[in-house]
Amino acid sequence: MSEYHLILPAMGESVAEATIVRWVKSEGDTIKEEDILVEIATDKVDSEVPSPVSGILKKKLFAPSQVAKVGTPIAVLELTGEVVQDEVVKNPAITAQKKTETSRQSLLPNELSKEEPTKNHRGRFYSPLVRSIAQKEGISQTELDRIPGSGKEGRLTKDNLLAHLNPPTSDASSSPLTTPPSAKAVTISSRDERHEIIEMDRMRKIIATHMVDSRRTAAHVTSFVDADVTHIVEWREKLKEHFKQRTGIRLSFMSVFVQAVVKAIQDFPMINISIEGDTIIKKKEIHIGMATTLPNGNLIVPVIKTANAYNLNDLAGIIDDLAKRARSNQLQPDEIQGGTYTITNIGSFGNILGTPIIHQPQVAIMAVGAIQKKPTVIETSEGDLIGIRHKMYLSHSYDHRVVDGALGCGFVKRVAEYLEDFDPNTEICTPPLVNSSAVEEIKKYPSSLSCF
Repeated sequence: MSEYHLILPAMGESVAEATIVRWVKSEGDTIKEEDILVEIATDKVDSEVPSPVSGILKKKLFAPSQVAKVGTPIAVLELTGEVVQDEVVKNPAITAQKKTETSRQSLLPNELSKEEPTKNHRGRFYSPLVRSIAQKEGISQTELDRIPGSGKEGRLTKDNLLAHLNPPTSDASSSPLTTPPSAKAVTISSRDERHEIIEMDRMRKIIATHMVDSRRTAAHVTSFVDADVTHIVEWREKLKEHFKQRTGIRLSFMSVFVQAVVKAIQDFPMINISIEGDTIIKKKEIHIGMATTLPNGNLIVPVIKTANAYNLNDLAGIIDDLAKRARSNQLQPDEIQGGTYTITNIGSFGNILGTPIIHQPQVAIMAVGAIQKKPTVIETSEGDLIGIRHKMYLSHSYDHRVVDGALGCGFVKRVAEYLEDFDPNTEICTPPLVNSSAVEEIKKYPSSLSCF
């Protein structure tokens, strides 16, 4: 029998490590190919790691709460039968890991990261989930230590903590939560009692680093264009209720914005690039990132892969599905990577203009502002007149190292033109079944769509 070292796979852009949350299998267990071995958590998504091979779990190289680097072995499996390592790596599920695995097969367990599990000074263990809930609810370490636990060796479980937070006889209004989500209140000295000091959570630290690195890397320039979107507003108002009743999906403006951006990228393909050193990488596929605000205030950017392949109905379903799963922390790692251009909707916060920061390694990003009614000069064959129109601003930030004004300004102007030329009689097709996650229906019933 031979050994197979399970490698922690890549999980998205800027994700370099993950926390081991829970081992689903125990040492000595027989493992089948595709069995889930371990649950992991990153700053962006929680995920499960399946076994790409069949065998026996011989050794876990990381304990719960320890942090493992991407590309590092996290477990050793003993392969059954006559399968050898060279045959194993032909499995499509681990082909991408082959190069990393080859260079790390000789890595011994005592050479791996030895970060200690999360414990208090008395050695009581707290899982990452319990820690996360405690942080969000503003539970101090002292209070956490006092809560009785029903788990093994007195371990505090999620149910114990939730029961403490919501006792049956307590008055919910008697203990308001004042600590912002995803932040931890830090004890401060009496001389600082006029202030509250909030420690950044890990995701916020990564976002901060990413933003600073982007500003340091790219020469940011922002151009602004206003667009008359009256036809789009009237079209959506006419169809949104019918669309919602038929599909369970909210017909948002974002599907139209994405379609317009995709068309403009096809006209200006040099916007769809990235930079590697002194080399420009021109992308053949169009993957649109959609900046999404999470309930705790942090940001995540799910990606609409091959966005140019979809019509408005498809985009509405995909956008609705990605946004819902992003906010409930259910995105898969590959759904937040590979974007080639990003859109952020600042209009949802009532903002009309912005200077968005480029999502590296992309070279441009567009912010769409709030739609407002404004008096506008309307040109007609009989002369000019003043009318009330629905207007919005597009804010386009681009990397001036590779995107000059003619391209950066021309691109955002073209997006505005596509929005203004939108046909208010555009038909939108809907899947025959009501489904809040219509993506699978679109794939399963492509020939049975009805339009109205």
